[in-house]
Amino acid sequence: MDAFSLKNKIILITGASSGIGRSCSVECSNSGADLILVGRNQEELMKTVSMLNPETKVETITEDITQSENLEAVIADKVSILGKISGFIHCAGIEKTLPLKKHNPQLYQDIFAVNVIAGLEIAKILSLKKYKDENSSFVFISSVAGMIGEAGKAAYSASKGAVISGARSLAMELSRSNIRVNSISPAMVNTPILEKMFENIGEEASSEIIKKHPLGIGEPKDVANACIFLLSDASRWVTGTNLVIDGGYSAQ
Repeated sequence: MDAFSLKNKIILITGASSGIGRSCSVECSNSGADLILVGRNQEELMKTVSMLNPETKVETITEDITQSENLEAVIADKVSILGKISGFIHCAGIEKTLPLKKHNPQLYQDIFAVNVIAGLEIAKILSLKKYKDENSSFVFISSVAGMIGEAGKAAYSASKGAVISGARSLAMELSRSNIRVNSISPAMVNTPILEKMFENIGEEASSEIIKKHPLGIGEPKDVANACIFLLSDASRWVTGTNLVIDGGYSAQ
């Protein structure tokens, strides 16, 4: 069997209703995985489902992932239908570009709730023996903003830095349970979040950001392909790493 194949694997993906999460869903489906897709927008989530390989078995969850009280029961229900989870991609995220004077405690809390805490809570659930396959792989979508400073991104950058360090700690703790944990740090990717950010900061600032990417702005599929590698048996000896996919952004 192709080491990069996801055949016979069940992958849970958050943020599956748009952007990188949608692309990860489609590409994992094309690679043979069955899926549990999580997103707040039911209509957009079903649009993602319509894009999958017809042979893919898929279940959807429209719960608010920041409300952890309900998460385990909902996930347990889906596991009873599809089987134990072999992979997890935490794509759900919030991005805000604001000057520091407009940051406030609620902004930090809102961003960390989705970008960091929800992912760690789901990882905790999926690390339990009753929900996980014999060998599992968790992938957290971080950002180069978690490594490199960018004006106006204090809260967002802090959350993405937390994702990187949190994933490394999980990798050390969960290796004994045959769970690999890694993060991926993309630079700017052509998603609705990027479009909204460009609208907020204006054409001149947007042009400057684009210039910082020697290979241009990335596409969601570029990140999805990296996720497939980290979920597949081809990466069986990879854990605790942060894979940078940024078109050369951080090389300057």
